[in-house]
Amino acid sequence: MKVTDLLVQCLENEGVEYIFGIVGKETLDLIDSLSKSKQIQFVNVRHEQGAAFMADVYSRLSKKAGVCTATLGPGATNLLTGISSANLDHSSVVAITGQAGFNRQHQESHQYLDIVKIFEPVTKWSVQIKDSSTIPKIIRKAFRLAQMEKPGAVLIEFPENLAAQMISNHTLPVTPIPRSTPSSQALESACTILGQYQKPLVIAGNGIIRQEAVSELITFVEKLKSPVIHSFMAKGVLPKDNPLNFYTFGFNEKDEVLPIIEEADLLIVVGYDFVEKPPKDWNKKQRPILHIDPIPAEMDEHYPLKGELVGDLNQTLQALNQLEIPFKPWVPMGNLRERVKLAYQIDTDSKKDQSLTIENVLKVIETITPENTIIISDVGAHKVSIARTYQPNQAGRLIISNGLASMGIALPGSIGAKIACPDAPVICITGDGGALMNISELETAQRLGLSFIIIVLNNAALKLEDQMMQEKFNSSFGTAFGNPDFVQLANSFGVKGVRPHQLNEFEKILKEALKLADEMTLIDVQMGG
Repeated sequence: MKVTDLLVQCLENEGVEYIFGIVGKETLDLIDSLSKSKQIQFVNVRHEQGAAFMADVYSRLSKKAGVCTATLGPGATNLLTGISSANLDHSSVVAITGQAGFNRQHQESHQYLDIVKIFEPVTKWSVQIKDSSTIPKIIRKAFRLAQMEKPGAVLIEFPENLAAQMISNHTLPVTPIPRSTPSSQALESACTILGQYQKPLVIAGNGIIRQEAVSELITFVEKLKSPVIHSFMAKGVLPKDNPLNFYTFGFNEKDEVLPIIEEADLLIVVGYDFVEKPPKDWNKKQRPILHIDPIPAEMDEHYPLKGELVGDLNQTLQALNQLEIPFKPWVPMGNLRERVKLAYQIDTDSKKDQSLTIENVLKVIETITPENTIIISDVGAHKVSIARTYQPNQAGRLIISNGLASMGIALPGSIGAKIACPDAPVICITGDGGALMNISELETAQRLGLSFIIIVLNNAALKLEDQMMQEKFNSSFGTAFGNPDFVQLANSFGVKGVRPHQLNEFEKILKEALKLADEMTLIDVQMGG
């Protein structure tokens, strides 16, 4: 068989169903082989960055590795931002890029860049295929590495001179990734540690969602009866109305929830990724840590280990819950939960205020959308509001770019989300800055016949940067810009565009849009200065 036929066969063997990308000269044979696949759908996009974002969000929701592809040179470098974002947010993505043939890699050559070296700092593994007989081994290793804790991105570079070679080879069997649990001694030691402190605090991180350990954590918390706070990406792990839920932290050093960390005497940190917020920003008093995670703790003076449980979170928490968990109920001083709810504008009554603020918009979304709704947040001032105010009904249904915090993820990410979860409502919330970075993917979504809602928060500015400059310099510069008419722009793509003027009008539009099974709606929300 042709080498690219073998490559596609290996991808099918890994269970790949979608590949997002753009065709180029150096990948023509690969695309030709993909055209013959009955399992894999090639989704041709409008920009390679969008392809990487689609693969990232698809992976987070499908629990499979996302795959994207591009040609050499500018096609490959266009993937870089999305691949970096996936890697820092621990989303399993495999990128396959074309490359010049071996005969011109030793000299200056058209569109030739050392893509392997460029991607090394932003991936778990970056490799060039040098011998076509190694393809089965490389593909198997790539998918295994991408999905092992902590998950991340892998880059495979494919020189064009290998593409049309003929080869006789076979795929390698796909075996489950081993799942370990701590020893009984380590589990008993953790219970002993819990018994030594009076005010333990649980810090829930994104690893709980990745490792499908939500119900196990809830069981643990209900036994312990101590408060819980969440990283941005772990929202929804504890139900909104659970009295132990003290919501999220991670925006700045003045987060209203941070006093609970200072009052606690032990921090039980479960599945937390340092990339979300380093311990120096939230554990200034260096409270002792009980670390529960798939991998050992990273050493840090603000992360002083008292104990450590290393293993698969689902199985580790199951094993821990079989033991006698000490009962440690306590309530933070100063009515902290109500103060946080007030500061984060949780449960505020938007009916008294018809203005189109982000908090009011989020309250409408939270109130009228089904429980399985997926929210994709772009990056900007609205991301902070979403991370603080919006309360999802299910864990893993709020997607945020937090490690790299990359603008432009929401629109292509919504495509990945809808492909991964076709029966779930998907709502893209983006600022006008992030929207225009990948607005061309509206055509991709239309061509695929997808149905989701795009909410553009339109204030003709980089609002978060404007706020930070005002705070630091008492003035701002370089944050304002002009915008097209988003309603007309949506219409030009064949997408329904609407512009509400009050909150009740927005609510009516959103209700109607949620009923549409085969049509996209773009809602242009004009924000006040």
